[in-house]
Amino acid sequence: MRELPIEKAFMLIEPGPVVLVTTADGGKRNIMTISWHMVVDFTPVFAMTTGAWNYSFAALMKTKECVLAIPTVDLSEKVVGIGSCSGSDTDKFAKFGLTAVKGKSVDAPLIAECLGNIECRVVDYVENPGIVILRGVNAWIDPDRKERRAIHANGDGTFAADGGVISHRELMKAKLPPGV
Repeated sequence: MRELPIEKAFMLIEPGPVVLVTTADGGKRNIMTISWHMVVDFTPVFAMTTGAWNYSFAALMKTKECVLAIPTVDLSEKVVGIGSCSGSDTDKFAKFGLTAVKGKSVDAPLIAECLGNIECRVVDYVENPGIVILRGVNAWIDPDRKERRAIHANGDGTFAADGGVISHRELMKAKLPPGV
């Protein structure tokens, strides 16, 4: 073992997968890349870290809704590009060739090219350290999508891709919620 600087410790448990978060404020749609998020519980409740430093934050707080879109490895360059420019002066849907799709419960658009999309409403915001609590209200998945590997940020400009699936369902059966 070698010592890792403490300010890099987050790289050991970096959450994933990277998600694209869409917002819509009136006619203005935007997308931001987020890698710091987590599932809070099965109901479903999610948390993500963002704040006034992100252009989308104002729309998120004003409308109290967004979509968490799950991109796959074939979109990794677009994901990085989206996170490297600002919606204040860029139409990210047009620039990155992404298709906005109307959702069922929120005005923020789904992204057609993503494996899945979760429509969410903001239920709380913890200002310090900038944690937004979201409740999922509708979820969508593209069952015909061939590429299904999500990407995970390592925190240093590199990414890991999901690999194969290991099933331990039988071992966990007693611990899974009903219906899973």
